[in-house]
Amino acid sequence: MDGLPRSGPGAALRHDSALKHTTGEARFADDLAEAAGTLHAALALSAIPHGTLRALDLTAARAMPGVVAVLGPADIPGANDVGPAGEVEPLFADGLVQFAGQPLALVVAATRDQAIRAAAAITAEIAPLEPVLSIERALELGQHVVAPQTLARGDAEAAIAAAPHRMEAEFRAGGQEHFYLEGQVALATPGEDGEMTIICSTQHPSEAQHVVARVLGHACHRVTVTCRRMGGGFGGKESNASWVAAAAALAAQATGRPVKLRLSRRADMIATGKRHPFLYRWTAGFDDQGRVLGLRALLAADGGWSLDMSGGVVFRSITHALNCCDVADVAITGCAVRTNTVSHTAFRGFGGPQGALLMEDVVHRIAAACGLPPEEVRARNFLGAPGKGDETPYGQKVEGDLIARVWAEARRDSDWDRRRGEIAAFNASHPTLRRGLGSMVLAFGISFGVMHLNQAGALVHVYADGSIRLNHGGTEMGQGLFVKVAQLVSAVFGVALGRVAITATSTAEVPNTAPTAASTGSDLNGWAAHNAATTIRDRMAAVAARRFGIAPEQVVFAEDRAWAGAVGGNLFLDFGELAKLCFLERVSLSATGFYRTPDIHWDRATMRGNPFFYFSYGAAVSEVIVDTLTGEHRCLATDIVQDCGNSLNPAVDRGQIEGAFVQGLGWLTCEELWWDAQGRLRTVGPSTYKIPGSRDVPPHFKVRLLEGAPARSETIFRSKAVGEPPLLLAISVANALKDAIGVPALDLPATPERVLMALRGDGGKIAQD
Repeated sequence: MDGLPRSGPGAALRHDSALKHTTGEARFADDLAEAAGTLHAALALSAIPHGTLRALDLTAARAMPGVVAVLGPADIPGANDVGPAGEVEPLFADGLVQFAGQPLALVVAATRDQAIRAAAAITAEIAPLEPVLSIERALELGQHVVAPQTLARGDAEAAIAAAPHRMEAEFRAGGQEHFYLEGQVALATPGEDGEMTIICSTQHPSEAQHVVARVLGHACHRVTVTCRRMGGGFGGKESNASWVAAAAALAAQATGRPVKLRLSRRADMIATGKRHPFLYRWTAGFDDQGRVLGLRALLAADGGWSLDMSGGVVFRSITHALNCCDVADVAITGCAVRTNTVSHTAFRGFGGPQGALLMEDVVHRIAAACGLPPEEVRARNFLGAPGKGDETPYGQKVEGDLIARVWAEARRDSDWDRRRGEIAAFNASHPTLRRGLGSMVLAFGISFGVMHLNQAGALVHVYADGSIRLNHGGTEMGQGLFVKVAQLVSAVFGVALGRVAITATSTAEVPNTAPTAASTGSDLNGWAAHNAATTIRDRMAAVAARRFGIAPEQVVFAEDRAWAGAVGGNLFLDFGELAKLCFLERVSLSATGFYRTPDIHWDRATMRGNPFFYFSYGAAVSEVIVDTLTGEHRCLATDIVQDCGNSLNPAVDRGQIEGAFVQGLGWLTCEELWWDAQGRLRTVGPSTYKIPGSRDVPPHFKVRLLEGAPARSETIFRSKAVGEPPLLLAISVANALKDAIGVPALDLPATPERVLMALRGDGGKIAQD
């Protein structure tokens, strides 16, 4: 990192919009000034989870004040299909209703309130069909959106049969609402010749462009999608934002006027997907030391009514089911069942967190059976531990030394042994309160499981005054991607960060991009922008070299100057001077950059390959306290060690680690989605759906980046992704709750009700031979 400007990679800089966020100057899609004549839209949603749509009465809605248009499936000029992944997923239900909350029609009116009132006046005649509302029932019926696929190595059945001990178990983990601060919103403006410009809150502008073009019956070059920033995404604005944009665009084309569609919090929660709930069933064979000798498992996800992102979620769940551990003989089957609930979708971690829960359940139940601490059992099963291999079941090598290192450092930082003694003393002297200590160690693969998504583009301009304009395919959702990529560009040119203008993501500037997801934003877009900037810098170096009378490779860019030979000499050009000179000499100062992740591959037939560019490692220790009379609990302390390689921006990365952990804490302890017997979601706002608040953050919250561990793969400046992996570290809190109440298993989320049930002896069943 020597020689880089202080604003370059490695500098702990604040988020580029941090001050604007706090003052309210940051403008989101709903904050933008509306053009004269802008209309507003609202959705009519089904109240029935499954049935035949016999009639839709739009008469009353059309007659209401301010209504300009009411649109249904017959009004779609292109395809009634907003599916992101191959399966047809209608924008509006056409003939068959698949879940309570499915859009039936769209009302367009002069004001948003008028549109909402008119949408409520739409009546639907639906002949009910029996809904499937549970994973168990869908498994019985064989209903899948993703067919079962098995990742296997060795002979799991033989190893289980030959093992000294055998155990089988079942448990569940719930889904999670994204609960982004900014809800789903899109503003569509029609132009001439069928052009449509859409400003929307999306993680995937290219997908929104494709879906809008499909619904309107246009080619993609007629549709432009832009996004400057989102008020949170977490995966919920990957596919769901596309159909919201398509609905707004449909209304804009039908009326010839700009149309804004902003979902209320209630409508957003009812109509958009969640993290997939999972059902787990497993059988393991193990020895007296807790080493797992054979494992057979089923991971069944609730996919909801359609495919959406379930294929990728299942893939990542089974590839992360062993997490940081090794089992020589293993067979892990993953599937996603079809139910009559909202189609579940991408969520931070994308199935990885659900997958990692499997081995944690196995470790804790086996530890209890062997009378050993779960940390000791987990360590004996680490990849790279004595007698264990260093390869995943699909054949990719993992760095076992880093797994052992992050755990050793987290154990040391948390003063594990001392606190163990303190907790034992506390529990012995308190009749109703119990404290517990838990841990988690992770190995998280970084790359999209869908190979073609591992690509990115960027566009960089240097203007004649030396200012720089940066655009790339990544989107900013509060995670600090834009400032990181700008730091990389400033480093290439050796200039201050203030010279680099960060601009809105747009399909008109960088086409055919991947979503900002899977923790790949900095990896992909950073390299693409770096490549574009390097192309321009090399052109500028050639101009400077001619002026200096030296070879181009001798020109050094640093401190806002181009130097002849070395920084600090007498011969240099200010960066702005050189930019003007390049313009006068007719040298192009604009370049595109492209990057595709190298060395990754996957064979779907054999379930083998190297699907991940590298792994990110981390470990956490958490302490909790539980009131045994009520089941209420709180996380008192958490110590984290997270591998970020050479961090591009430690300030941003620390914020990502803290935020991911707290979001994981919510998923595992308090965020409970609840559908009633009629298939209607009843947790539809903050009054009924509990997200973590400031008082849920542990009072002692220490985050440390692993030092001296640059990425061993050729990542951008040897950095590592940080968006998703730390969410898994919140599993340490669930493990601490098990420790506090003395049970080896606990269905999740571990709400006070579930904790109280476990304390009363209903915490799960263990069958053992």
